[in-house]
Amino acid sequence: MHTVLPSIDPAIADLAPGFRALSISVDAAEIVNPHIGADALNRACQSLSTGGAPWAEAHLQAWGEVFRRFGAKPQRTPCSAEALLKRVRRDQQLPSIDPVVDLYNAISIQYAVPVGGENLAAYAGTPRLVVADGTELFDTMKDGAPAHESPEQGEVVWRDDIGVTCRRWNWRQGVRTRLGADARQMWFILESLPAMPLAALHQAGEQLTQGLHLMMPGATIESRLVGVEG
Repeated sequence: MHTVLPSIDPAIADLAPGFRALSISVDAAEIVNPHIGADALNRACQSLSTGGAPWAEAHLQAWGEVFRRFGAKPQRTPCSAEALLKRVRRDQQLPSIDPVVDLYNAISIQYAVPVGGENLAAYAGTPRLVVADGTELFDTMKDGAPAHESPEQGEVVWRDDIGVTCRRWNWRQGVRTRLGADARQMWFILESLPAMPLAALHQAGEQLTQGLHLMMPGATIESRLVGVEG
């Protein structure tokens, strides 16, 4: 299988000391239990009624501080985990989107951790987390039509050889590499800061992996820890 080892710009250590992530590569198989994702999403939403993860508030606050360091305004453009949690607290649930997307959104909600899911076959080169110079292109949708925009100079983005795949670290995913259940090569990245215990990050990754195996029993999955300092 193709194992993804993303590249992380050394400048990220200054913006987010102690940043670490789980990179999970998947050679997908036929989905035989599509309900796994929706079931997990419902359980995750219900778990918030009992308070959610004990580190959630501190972890999301830490992400807000990191976003401010590179010029983002977390009140307007929060990290992906905070955005999901706000929607659940407002609506008490999230609508089902796609079996795989439902599953990784469930992990993000339950563990208060940003989780990205990408169609690896759409990538050109290795995913890398960098500080943008402002000339990169990001594909998105505006008024229902395909469009391109550029990140701000100094903004933290995920990108490949073609352009930006996710703006403001993990705030908005691009269209080109968007993941769905029909993808044959999948890549997930679970991103955490020291406010989230490392053991909890591994537990979140294991739960995602277990869910994928239940959903598509023939899948091959490999997980790597990246970005740890020291």
